[in-house]
Amino acid sequence: MGLKALFLNCTLKRSPEVSNTRALIDKAVRLFSEMEIDSEVIRVVDYNVKFGVTSDEGDGDEWPQILKKIKDCDILVIGSPIWFGVISSVAKMVIERLDGTYMEGDPETGQFPLYGKVAGVLVTGNEDGAHDVAANILFNLTHLGCTVPPNADSYWVGDAGPGPSYIEAGGERHLYTNKTVRYMTHNLAFFAGLLKENPIPTNLNQLIEEAKEESD
Repeated sequence: MGLKALFLNCTLKRSPEVSNTRALIDKAVRLFSEMEIDSEVIRVVDYNVKFGVTSDEGDGDEWPQILKKIKDCDILVIGSPIWFGVISSVAKMVIERLDGTYMEGDPETGQFPLYGKVAGVLVTGNEDGAHDVAANILFNLTHLGCTVPPNADSYWVGDAGPGPSYIEAGGERHLYTNKTVRYMTHNLAFFAGLLKENPIPTNLNQLIEEAKEESD
């Protein structure tokens, strides 16, 4: 169906430093390729992305380049490491910048630009926090218009405290991670195909007017 997947690697490490999150992303990219889905991976810190909540903060802001790719994809996957038990600051910034899309609703339906896209999340890191990171990202992406299928996350976590992460600890051989990344890619592909053939019909503009009639 010509589906396109976009991965946003929200590691704190700039290229060419090795990213554990990228290693897990690469596995998902390979699985999508086997389903004839094209993928692109963006390491967000390699761009000059400014803090803010609009779609263009001006003065050299390179977020609009990334946002265009987000709008053009069918599948959006955010990859985040765990830092201090929670979402990375880069992933948090991505969600904050996507806030600007609320103001870009379709003139007829009012649907936000992320309507019609499916979302997933990949997480790597030591200790716990994977569920918190996945829940935070996926919940916010639903508010922005994305559809989240079942089993739309995959993660790997190491032992408590500093230590080897996904690559060094042999995470690529971990059964649970290898199982869930397959769940994620196959469900994302299936639901992306469904949405492409059957766009969400909800007219937000109409529902807003209905809500106004019974609101103060």
